[in-house]
Amino acid sequence: MSRENYGMMNQEIQDDEVTIDLRELFSALWAKKTIIILSAVFMALVAFVGTKMFVTPKYTSVTKLYVMAKNDDSSASATYSELQSGSMLTKDYMELVKSRPVLEKTISKLNLDMEPEDLEEMIKTDTPTDTRIMSISVESENPKEAKQIADTLRKAVSVQIKDIMNADSVNTVEEGNLPTKASSPSVKKNMVIGALLGLIISMGFTVLIYVLDDTIKTPDDVEKYLGLNVLTSIPIQEGSSVPKRAKQQRESRNAVKSRR
Repeated sequence: MSRENYGMMNQEIQDDEVTIDLRELFSALWAKKTIIILSAVFMALVAFVGTKMFVTPKYTSVTKLYVMAKNDDSSASATYSELQSGSMLTKDYMELVKSRPVLEKTISKLNLDMEPEDLEEMIKTDTPTDTRIMSISVESENPKEAKQIADTLRKAVSVQIKDIMNADSVNTVEEGNLPTKASSPSVKKNMVIGALLGLIISMGFTVLIYVLDDTIKTPDDVEKYLGLNVLTSIPIQEGSSVPKRAKQQRESRNAVKSRR
């Protein structure tokens, strides 16, 4: 490819580039502010209705237990290193909660119609930093079932911890609570997401229309895009009768033709 052809291609690419004036873009968005706001409100309402009608609420029951190893010092003089060691052991206990023997024992005890893998997905374990307290959370569509599973899991894992980890005792800190409010889905969160989605979509369409609009609207546009100087401009006043006159002229010409 010759330099001349290469230069011509670069010139064509530069000519095809779209120049975006941020001030004009902001003005275009501001002119459509009502539509943008209504879109956000509409999408928020859609998210609200969709969450209420099509998403099944779930309830979470939480139970907590404290594990005391045989070499633990329960006095107030326990050192920071001992607390860290106990915290590490608590992470081992957390793995036992989701072990197959514990899950199968819980399913058998409550006669649950599910596989151990399904029950495992309903369970979450956690332990606060530098503590020996383990928290077991169970999420279910039935609040009573969530509490029953949480309590049965706590009892089953307590036996496993004593047998496998050689713990001295496993004490119950909190029994599973009976949840009265759904833990998920979050209606407020979904409404905020819906509103943001409405804003993004409406603003995106507004920007797209602005970029694709290549009409000449002002004398400045003539000089900017066509490179021509505007000698004069004839403003059309609002409510002008020019279109009406043109229509009358066309009608009169048609009448003359019909007479002929």
